[in-house]
Amino acid sequence: MGRYYVETHGCQMNERDSETIAALLEQMGYVAAEDPRNADVLVVNTCAVREAAERKAWARLRELASVKKRNRGALVVLAGCVAEIPHTLEKAKELRDLVDVLVGPAEISKLPELIRQAEEKRELCYALSGPRRGRVPFGPPPEGMPRKLASGVSAYVTIMYGCDNFCTYCVVPFVRGPQLSRKPEDIIDEVRKLAAAGYKEVFLLGQNVNAYGLDLGGDYRFHHLLRDLNHIEGLVRIRYATSHPRDFSEEMVDVIASLDKVCEHFHLPVQSGSNRILKAMNRGYTREDYIRLVDYIKAKIPGASVTTDIIVGFPGETEEDFKDTLSLVEYCRFDGAFTFIFSPRRGSAAARMPDQIPYKEKQRRLELLADVTKRITLERNKQLLGSVVEVLLEEPDQRNPGAMRGRTRTNKMVVTPDGGRVGDLVLVKVEEAGTWYLKGPTVKAAED
Repeated sequence: MGRYYVETHGCQMNERDSETIAALLEQMGYVAAEDPRNADVLVVNTCAVREAAERKAWARLRELASVKKRNRGALVVLAGCVAEIPHTLEKAKELRDLVDVLVGPAEISKLPELIRQAEEKRELCYALSGPRRGRVPFGPPPEGMPRKLASGVSAYVTIMYGCDNFCTYCVVPFVRGPQLSRKPEDIIDEVRKLAAAGYKEVFLLGQNVNAYGLDLGGDYRFHHLLRDLNHIEGLVRIRYATSHPRDFSEEMVDVIASLDKVCEHFHLPVQSGSNRILKAMNRGYTREDYIRLVDYIKAKIPGASVTTDIIVGFPGETEEDFKDTLSLVEYCRFDGAFTFIFSPRRGSAAARMPDQIPYKEKQRRLELLADVTKRITLERNKQLLGSVVEVLLEEPDQRNPGAMRGRTRTNKMVVTPDGGRVGDLVLVKVEEAGTWYLKGPTVKAAED
């Protein structure tokens, strides 16, 4: 009986894809290996959002080459977004000793067939999508594919594939294709089954969930889906990512405010506080639009948390543009921020723009921004001292024996020393607040 090993790099959508990859391999008769050195099929499910992620994927493939040398029957699969980058196929042909199978995110249903072909022919086999010669058009994966569910209280549910936004710094539309929304009935049926299996929380996934349904025709949109999912028995919480500020309407905020299972956490990647840079990024909104949305959320849902993504050092970003970003951060007072240095991606419009910023200057701006965001995150968390928060327990806390950790509805990590069971909803009194966590005793079960 053969063994397989899957490792996942990148976003939650890759984690969800890896669940299907594992299930497909188990249907072929493979069993999971804890150590890649013992595997007959090694899958590296990759991210391509930044150049560093692509380099990391190839570095990992080189590390796994030793397994192929020792076990000449072993196959290495390069899956995910890196597989779809135009130059990857030629590179894989040149580095034949590193890769046996290439499979894009939209083509993972073909993985069993590709593995069988690679075993028989001992040559590079691939299934890729997109407009390039010899590839099939992007399409949604077939419904009903198997998945090997991760243990825990939360399950990922993909509601749409691809993206139509074409932000100038991003290659996602080229590696995952155009936006394709799943049918509402298929999503609702999947969530019902997950709730019946004991999952307390679902995490809805898409590159731009706020645009869900636009490609289906008709009037059914993301807030309609949230309303329908909110009625599912056994489900406790609904989360989602990623949101695009351009498509997050006040109507969506109103609906979320009315639904008891949809969490009060809004992740709204702003990327820049400068209107000039936002336009160059092709984000489709202004600084004023973004601030207006955040103000509306906080007025409509007091206590809601707002987090964001920010890129520094975009081509042509001046010191004044950077100061605009800092001032927006100070105004919005985010509960958390993922901050990044601009990384030129081959194939993106921004990679060809003039006035690229020197790396040292990008690093300086990143450090300044990180100092500001961390300070505000800590201040926001300290405002919760003495309050009681609802926590869904997720797992034991590795640093504190006997303690459990989980998240609030606003997506803040909480550690409680009083134990409990995975899946319990408890009320915790916040007695300690750090930048990345809250801590305190359990007051009682949330159901009481």
